[in-house]
Amino acid sequence: MNNSNQRPLTLRDVSEASGVSEMTVSRVLRNRGDVSNDTRQRVLETAKKLGYVPNKIAGALASSRVNLVAVIIPSMSNMVFPEVMTGISQILEETELQPVVGITGYLPEKEEKVLYEMLSWRPSGVIIAGLEHTEASRAMLRASGIPVVEIMDTDGTAVDSVVGISHRRAGQKMAEAILKGGYQKIGFLGTKMSLDHRARKRFEGFTETLAKNGVEILDQEFYSGGSALAKGREMTQAIMEREPELDFIYYSNDLIGAGGMLYLIEQGVNIPQDVGLAGFNGVNLLKGLPKQLATMDAMRLEIGRKAAEIIAARVNDEASGPERVAMEPMISYGDTLRRP
Repeated sequence: MNNSNQRPLTLRDVSEASGVSEMTVSRVLRNRGDVSNDTRQRVLETAKKLGYVPNKIAGALASSRVNLVAVIIPSMSNMVFPEVMTGISQILEETELQPVVGITGYLPEKEEKVLYEMLSWRPSGVIIAGLEHTEASRAMLRASGIPVVEIMDTDGTAVDSVVGISHRRAGQKMAEAILKGGYQKIGFLGTKMSLDHRARKRFEGFTETLAKNGVEILDQEFYSGGSALAKGREMTQAIMEREPELDFIYYSNDLIGAGGMLYLIEQGVNIPQDVGLAGFNGVNLLKGLPKQLATMDAMRLEIGRKAAEIIAARVNDEASGPERVAMEPMISYGDTLRRP
């Protein structure tokens, strides 16, 4: 969908769709005035279905945009997103646009609330993580009339532009590399995937590729909460005690993978000859460990830069339509994965 060809929704649109006056719509959305409960509910439901967001810029500025780009991401404590933000900032600092960050905590309902508030200030564009959103969030993005770039993932249907990698492809490539390294007894450790859609897609691509080659995961375990070295140690110890014949462990991220590697080194395990390991994300912070963990570069800096370039070009009328940019994740074998 090309947002640049769609005008923003107005009070009149909500008025016509709900069958009440613009004044009544205004009263309901500002929570002022005497309006019946039935009318109030009808207006609110109509506004939500349409994706209408009230404009908080008053008076003479009511029809204009501010030089802000709403950047909506799940977390800043996750090592992934600061690097994305660096890429965005590198591009926008050369323009009049400024990024403003909203944090969702991986919760769809919180993303919906953050998006509503940020759109009410009429930013010039939106950069938002992921392709999975509530219907209300998708409606707001479609109705915003501004360029939208969904980032980090290309496995799905975008509202407007999208920049990222195929996480299913990332899982497939890692499975192929593990099998070519001669590993057959494979375990998986990772986050619970009900809300981490990108981790789920990597896992699906990984297991599907193994299955096509006649290999099933021998054991797996999922955890909730932030990624941590201690969690990686704990989970690795548990899975090795349950399945001492494992010859490879694939982790959903580098941090728990590093914790697992430290535990196995302490136990005198020969890595990668006896047990191979791999993570995901290519976190630079972990390069000082005793061994370099095999991983996959998720192209975070490049994704941030390209997303910002798309927004800047659309705002300056240098580009007109949506873009789909799929970057190719690259495997780093490090010291924990036998090369084919």
